[in-house]
Amino acid sequence: MNDSIFVNFIYCGIALYLVNVYRIDIRKFICNESNPKALPGASPASPLLLIASILGAFVLLGMAVIGEYALGLVEAQSELVWYSVFALLAAGIIEELVFRGYLVVRGKDSVVLVMSCLFFSLVFALVHGGFWDTENGFSWNFSTQAYFNSSIWFVNSLCFYALRFGPWNPTQSIIPSIVAHMAFNLGVYVVKLSQGFIVF
Repeated sequence: MNDSIFVNFIYCGIALYLVNVYRIDIRKFICNESNPKALPGASPASPLLLIASILGAFVLLGMAVIGEYALGLVEAQSELVWYSVFALLAAGIIEELVFRGYLVVRGKDSVVLVMSCLFFSLVFALVHGGFWDTENGFSWNFSTQAYFNSSIWFVNSLCFYALRFGPWNPTQSIIPSIVAHMAFNLGVYVVKLSQGFIVF
């Protein structure tokens, strides 16, 4: 996560813009208005599915925290500045639009959909896993923590895809995966805060 308050501000601005576009697109969906330029997954989701998405995110977070303690990785965590909570929440919107919105192959058979979800979940995991470090110039990082983080994000990504494309989401709304992603990220922030990894 970038420590620059300016970059965090821009990231949040993009997320707020997308929320507004989604709000308009979902309203048009509800009113049965034709909207060929709607963002992917711009449809409503049931409140029950949204609650289940949040609870599922906390289960994933619990497994991640238990795994970190079991592997002795807690002290190897990175620190975050206090205002990064806003960028973490924004990431739940922007990354879901990119991965669960655009980076998926739809319109084919279910095997192609599943394979694309697996492939792009691997990409998602590699982007988040921390296999490289740019703090003191570029360097590779093949630590246990990098592999563990990547496995967590791979599983998370598959769950987010399932929230979007599973039979429990008949309109294939992206809102449940956004809500789950934001809940997970907020939970990460709270856990880091409790462990002393948030810098004020």
